[in-house]
Amino acid sequence: MTQQEVTQIVKEILALYEQYGDADYIGEPVSQLEHMCQCAQLAEEEGYDNEVILAAFMHDIGHLCGNLLSAAEMNGFGIVDHEKLGEVYIRSKGFSEKVAKLVGSHVASKRYLTFKYPEYYAKLSPASKETLVMQGGTMTVEEAEAFEQEELFHLYVTLRRWDEEAKRENVPLVSLQHYERIMEEHLLKQ
Repeated sequence: MTQQEVTQIVKEILALYEQYGDADYIGEPVSQLEHMCQCAQLAEEEGYDNEVILAAFMHDIGHLCGNLLSAAEMNGFGIVDHEKLGEVYIRSKGFSEKVAKLVGSHVASKRYLTFKYPEYYAKLSPASKETLVMQGGTMTVEEAEAFEQEELFHLYVTLRRWDEEAKRENVPLVSLQHYERIMEEHLLKQ
């Protein structure tokens, strides 16, 4: 991929954040942008690599690009199958398979964690509980066993925990230019 192609992709992604990022994050006390930046900041604070940081930053990008596609909504709780839309979008833009799979995993991780740890369900926000129902509910035993065999399973679950944590009000955010640099470096290596 050339520098020009990378620059174009990164500008397109940042334009999504700038255009739709200030939207309410499905009943949570933060915006879409605040939520995704907080998630990425948690990954970075814990010392994860740039692929994981990017996945955390873009895990809900399906809500943003779903706006462009006029995708179906979940009764005011975001875009149906946003994790799948995000995974396909990220992959189509040239990001690594690891980033794409992490983006596509966060709904399955919520379904897994609510199956495996009933106390996890109690910690979910009301909006997250509502969307869980629309996303298939808790996993079955068979689904959970298969999910645990996934190569990136531990990262999937870690990203989901950040996803739940990244809903705090008034958290100072890192600038989008920080993620712009990380995206450019990542895409140039692909």
